[in-house]
Amino acid sequence: MVRGPPSALTERKKERTSELVYTALKQGFRGIDTACQPKHYHEPGVGAGLARAIADKVVARDDVWLQTKFTSVAGQDLARPIPYDANAPVGEQVRQSVRASLENLGVARIDSVVLHSPLERREDTLAAYRALEALVDAGSIASLGVSNIYDAAELSWLIGQARIPLSNVQNRWYEGNGWNWPIYDICQAHGIAYQSFWTLTGSPSLLAHPLLRALAKRHNVTPEAAVYRLCELWNITPLCGSTNPTHMAQALAAEHAFGGDVPEVGKLWKLMHGEDD
Repeated sequence: MVRGPPSALTERKKERTSELVYTALKQGFRGIDTACQPKHYHEPGVGAGLARAIADKVVARDDVWLQTKFTSVAGQDLARPIPYDANAPVGEQVRQSVRASLENLGVARIDSVVLHSPLERREDTLAAYRALEALVDAGSIASLGVSNIYDAAELSWLIGQARIPLSNVQNRWYEGNGWNWPIYDICQAHGIAYQSFWTLTGSPSLLAHPLLRALAKRHNVTPEAAVYRLCELWNITPLCGSTNPTHMAQALAAEHAFGGDVPEVGKLWKLMHGEDD
């Protein structure tokens, strides 16, 4: 599940992670995004929340699309324990990180593991990806992705190098980077799912735009839900980091709120691409 309604983002939830994962699953979220990065994520809390939801028959394991990340040394906080030997070769770091994730999450297989970002050298990025491919071969991982990749040439290079094709890209999608259309376009051309974060907090002018607000009002959804619906129509899976159950429900209510033939949808597409109407 890398397309469609919003997925729950567990970044910076700390000790609240378990309860929030459980709440998100009860609300109806079926995608959970985390990372093996103690600096910003509490991965064992994700596992505890998922286990509780399964025990309470809120979900079955196969109902939930579970994604985590391998975070390189550059993205870890070396002042606290990290989930692998920082002095090991990159491939071994990946293997140790995924073993830690499997234990933290309490699962036999992870639906998606994402490179948290390209590494500083292409040879290390490729070594990390090759290690992930081997773990797909071994059955520990179902699919692979990459996050925080904003250089179109770098993404095209990785696509060309991959033996197991990229299934998803997770990037900031917000007005500050022009909604990342060049990377989005590459993803669409290669059948790669595009996941967005900063979708709401990074786009205040979109949320306030009269076209967006009129669209939301006419279809009886919040402006935030209207943005999520636009994402769904445009083949983007937004990551929802809300801790508010009402906001979670509103995010999920966006599904099928209006169709792609609504005039404002096309106008907003042109607006966000800088095209004249």
